[in-house]
Amino acid sequence: MGYVKHKGYIFGPVPSRRLGRSLGVDLVPFKTCTFDCIYCQLGHTTNKTIERREWVPLREVLDELRSKLTLKPDYITLAGSGEPTLYSRIGDLMDEIRLMTDIPVAVITNGSLLWKDEVRRQLRHANVVIPSLDAGDEMLFRTINRPHPAITYEWLLDGLSAFRQEFRGKYWLEVFLLDGYTAIDGEVRKIAKKAQEIQADLVQLNTCVRPATEDYARPVPWRRLVELADIFTPAAEVVVDYRSGAPQSESTSGPTDILQMLQRRPCTAEDIAAGLRMDPATVRKEIERLLQEGVIEARKVDPKRTHYVARDLLCAHPRKPAK
Repeated sequence: MGYVKHKGYIFGPVPSRRLGRSLGVDLVPFKTCTFDCIYCQLGHTTNKTIERREWVPLREVLDELRSKLTLKPDYITLAGSGEPTLYSRIGDLMDEIRLMTDIPVAVITNGSLLWKDEVRRQLRHANVVIPSLDAGDEMLFRTINRPHPAITYEWLLDGLSAFRQEFRGKYWLEVFLLDGYTAIDGEVRKIAKKAQEIQADLVQLNTCVRPATEDYARPVPWRRLVELADIFTPAAEVVVDYRSGAPQSESTSGPTDILQMLQRRPCTAEDIAAGLRMDPATVRKEIERLLQEGVIEARKVDPKRTHYVARDLLCAHPRKPAK
């Protein structure tokens, strides 16, 4: 089989707003996805597909993961550069992880392939599955998620509901709201009605906290999210930024680990320090060095928050200048 060249499969741990210190497992080439969401922090999808295959060699993923378990993450999370359910051996991977560690496994997915029996069957091996529902109708689904033409809104909903009936682990539904699109009472009521039919264990509201693919994908203020959470039955949980209060332990992480994180997602210095359990002063020093070397770039989402991103990510997906 011709595998796709990969930079490495394991990244982090990264600070997760839901999963604590999350050790990421990247199973598909960069921006191989079923969607091209306007809010994605990684830029435009370059390979929009529904083809499932062993994109990267399972044995190499497991070998690299084994070497990272000494970092003692709270979760091993299958996510990363694209849609993880496109990896055809995701069930085998989780079986092997269970044999090497008791660290729980989470899958963060857009939910777009849950209408496939084989995908639902493989995801039953997870401890936590977090799919998404970002719109209450077909029109907004196509506007916000920009799915592969083979995926319809009805199929998305059918898959989310079918998996609920079969899965015995924790099932959390993420609703990503955007100012001017879905952060409107009427639109949220549509989503809340669908969410109630799906019957996830928990609904979590999210919004942009990192630079988005499209400049017009704007975040929803926290207070507004709190108001909209009450539309759901039971009330949804507003997901806020994770900040580690634990003391920093000795860390073997360094600039390579920082760069691997920034090749997958934009992060603040605080994100890096919390995820890798590095001294904040050391992180700031390494960031400054990487900036001077020109391998990363700084970006401001707002005046109080600076994110850093790897330049090879920027070159692959240059952003349009703000008007």
